[in-house]
Amino acid sequence: MKATPPAQPSDLLMRREAALPRGLAQAHPLFASHARNAEIHDVANRRFIDFTAGIAVVNTGHCHPRIIDAIVDQTARFSHTCFQVVAYEVYVELAERLNQLAPGHAPKKTLLLNSGAEAVENAVKIARAYTGRPGIIAFDDAFHGRTLFALGLTGKVSPYKRGFGPFPAEIHHAPYPVGLHGISVDDAIAGVDTLFRTRIEPERVAAIIVEPVQGEGGYYPAPPLFLQRLRVLADEHRILLIADEIQTGMARTGELFAVDHSGVVPDIITLAKGLGGGFPISAVIGRADVMDAVGSGGLGTTFGGNPIACAAALAVLEVIESEGLCERAAEIGRHMRLRLHEIASRHREIGDVRGLGAMVAVELFEHGDPCRPATGLTRKVIAQARERGLLLLACGRDGNVIRLMVPLTIEQAVLDEGLDILADSLEAVMLDDVQTA
Repeated sequence: MKATPPAQPSDLLMRREAALPRGLAQAHPLFASHARNAEIHDVANRRFIDFTAGIAVVNTGHCHPRIIDAIVDQTARFSHTCFQVVAYEVYVELAERLNQLAPGHAPKKTLLLNSGAEAVENAVKIARAYTGRPGIIAFDDAFHGRTLFALGLTGKVSPYKRGFGPFPAEIHHAPYPVGLHGISVDDAIAGVDTLFRTRIEPERVAAIIVEPVQGEGGYYPAPPLFLQRLRVLADEHRILLIADEIQTGMARTGELFAVDHSGVVPDIITLAKGLGGGFPISAVIGRADVMDAVGSGGLGTTFGGNPIACAAALAVLEVIESEGLCERAAEIGRHMRLRLHEIASRHREIGDVRGLGAMVAVELFEHGDPCRPATGLTRKVIAQARERGLLLLACGRDGNVIRLMVPLTIEQAVLDEGLDILADSLEAVMLDDVQTA
């Protein structure tokens, strides 16, 4: 029997365009064939170093053997019962582990779900049930998901919110502190106070939701003082504080939870992405009294806490601990920022290098002017890097931030190879711009 020839990228792109809605974007015109740790091979057998980690999902690398072993073992037992119909131990065990690991000494409880957006939606439901209040405060440039309420919380119009309104009521946004753009911690806290005076009285606010490092918003770490003052403000008005750790959690920033850097204890934490090591699972972890505010049957989902995903998540936690991935993330971050500062010293277009742990970003400006985001230049650098075998992603309000999300298990030689490609790509694009100017 004649073997079927492998699919070609151009053919797959045509099939994709015909079969999928155009609203489903794709950062790179590639189709994966196989991946291991921090390397992806496409269907044309080209090798790429992965500095995206599936948007901070495979913190433990592609196809970590301990995770694969865990899911194979669980799959042989059963793949689904629906936890609300017939429960299973692996769900309970994962909840116990997350309750133990979450910051703070108060007893915790955990709800398992499918996605980050679903975790955010349920966190809001729980906060409203506990407080009896409707209002939620989020921040400008935040990203909390694409379902309708999560999208309302998201603080960026294009491409996420355009054409999808009206959004649910009682959502309010305040400034997020970004010193680079002239917004101090005082300014951000004053923004919340202004909401209390002009939009919604604090007695009607159920929760404040905040990313300890803004993800899609630009990889801006929240100053610890900001989170500490939010905690004081929330306590003063009996408002719950929700830490959205969907992109920042699972060792990404050098701590298991990014909020740990500030010493702040949130009332609720949302998790997803890195929790499953590539398998769809999310969590809402909260104080037991808060989580128990919802009556029996008020929470649930058909696939949430799928047993295979739970097994993967337990393996992820084991890998993080046994391989010291929090410490490794801090080490990777220091190394990347050192290299990037060296590159920045040669290019005034690099206006900022920042990060917390291995959640690192480079922000580009036209001629180094912070008022002129270099969106086009950023796209060129990412395209040039891809041609040289490195996958990157942009973020930020203007798409002028390159975010680096390497798997925390990346080999040092591969990390350095990727950073060399990034440096060469920046050099090539800057030289080309000079020659064509």
